Amino acid sequence: MRVLIIGGTGLISTAIVEQLLTRGHETILLNRGKTRSRVPTSLPTLTCDRRDTADFLAQTQELEVDAVIDMVAFSLEDSHAAYEAFRGRVKHFIHCSTVCVYGGPLSTLPAVEDEPHTPVSEYGINKSACEAFLMARYHQEGFPVTIMRPSHTYGEGGTIINTLGWDLCYLDRIRKGLPVIVHGDGQSLWASAHISDVARAFVNVLGTPGAIGEAYQVTGDEWMTWNVYYNTLAKVLGGRYTPVYIPSTDLYAMAHDSTTAAYEIFQWPSIFDNGKAKRDLGYEYRISWEEGARRTLRWLEEHGGLPNGEDDPITNRLLEAWDLARVTSRTAMEAHVTGMPGAKAF
Repeated sequence: MRVLIIGGTGLISTAIVEQLLTRGHETILLNRGKTRSRVPTSLPTLTCDRRDTADFLAQTQELEVDAVIDMVAFSLEDSHAAYEAFRGRVKHFIHCSTVCVYGGPLSTLPAVEDEPHTPVSEYGINKSACEAFLMARYHQEGFPVTIMRPSHTYGEGGTIINTLGWDLCYLDRIRKGLPVIVHGDGQSLWASAHISDVARAFVNVLGTPGAIGEAYQVTGDEWMTWNVYYNTLAKVLGGRYTPVYIPSTDLYAMAHDSTTAAYEIFQWPSIFDNGKAKRDLGYEYRISWEEGARRTLRWLEEHGGLPNGEDDPITNRLLEAWDLARVTSRTAMEAHVTGMPGAKAF
């Protein structure tokens, strides 16, 4: 099969390309040419910013492919352009979406593919709009789209997410036994999936007629609390998990930019039923969180190592602010209770 990947150099994209090549698919990339490919084989590549619609349409006008995997549609305009470029010309169009289209909290646990869309992040809102447009084209015109919805996907070539986002300082802090900030009480549920497992689903969907017009969750099967998530990292790092629990709303109030994910996503249980993808696409969760974390950390160590956690200004500032807030609150409570008849100070 001749496959075009719009993107092709990102975390999931790289794993998809590797598996396409292993299976003998002829693969073409379309991207801006600004991210170095981690796939050693030289592949035909169209250099184009897909947000330049005129150039995008011009570059794909004469392109003959059987299928398209769109990994970088982040706005409704992106999907409009892709539809205009490939309608009536491809047998299959795979759109990479996200479970962020659901928002939070989820209405059922684990969530299934018909979970209502109530996105709260700009990312989720835009992805939901892309989905709605493409599925409307399927229902009205038979446009051969399949929607894929990953959640947290990690692996070699990327980082490992935490309460404060993608910064890696927390890993060194765990290695050294230093305090790390954790949203809530660390008991909300989370699941991660390694890139090789997720990529396999994207490749398996090609040439599956029954998948056209469908949406699939391709997420982790290993449901765990954030405490388990961090404790597993501590085990792999040979360190110690020393959490400082801070409510997501307080984190967001103290540092919007650094704690958006904790406020919009992590504070809610985020687990998903992959049964549909297992049934239709042969999806398998093969790599455990511990093994995947070990592989990713090894890659990070081999490509620059971990930054010094003691020099993490965001964590240090938030810990100081939280300590101050607790002292101030306690002082206020003591003053209030002491003034009540028959009450004793703390």
